[in-house]
Amino acid sequence: MPITPKPTDLLCLIDIQNDFLPGGALAVPGGDEILVSAHMLAMQFDNVVLTQDWHPIDHKSFAAEHEGREPFEVIEVDYGQQVLWPVHCVQGTPGAEIALGPSVLDKAQAIFRKGFRPGIDSYSAFLENDGTTPTGLAGFMRERGLTRAVFAGLALDYCVGFSALDARKLGFEAAVDLGSCRGIADASITERMAEMEAAGVELISNLS
Repeated sequence: MPITPKPTDLLCLIDIQNDFLPGGALAVPGGDEILVSAHMLAMQFDNVVLTQDWHPIDHKSFAAEHEGREPFEVIEVDYGQQVLWPVHCVQGTPGAEIALGPSVLDKAQAIFRKGFRPGIDSYSAFLENDGTTPTGLAGFMRERGLTRAVFAGLALDYCVGFSALDARKLGFEAAVDLGSCRGIADASITERMAEMEAAGVELISNLS
């Protein structure tokens, strides 16, 4: 069901970066299809922030850092299971650049970088994968009096989904614009959407 943005809403555009688009190091299928809708969303909201994966070259989530391991294998680390990824979104590289036009970049009130600690991966816009290390986004929302986070971006089954779930855990309303997201794999998309529904995340097809 379409919703109308409110002054107390925050639009969070998640990880819309070159490495997650077709041809990138960790391309999300159809990731480029959301660029226009993300721009349109940004123009509708009073409050907009961006997130940016921002990894050091030796990040421990990279399969290249684990001898004998391949991308997409799962290992155990001190904070639980960790998917091993291809090297992507390395700090200062073209792949890490945000793939949105200057009008969106100019409107964004903040860019929250995540995953820059070498030993901790980070999917959520609120908390790194240890579940305790904050990005600062929750404090930003509370100090600004923002009560609902609306999410769009890449990928639905990872960074978008975990961001929406953490928003609910932290006491915020949350919504995901499904038309402005793309995911990596059908199985994990189905799993994450079920988790979001159970947590009270509003899943919407478009905003008006």
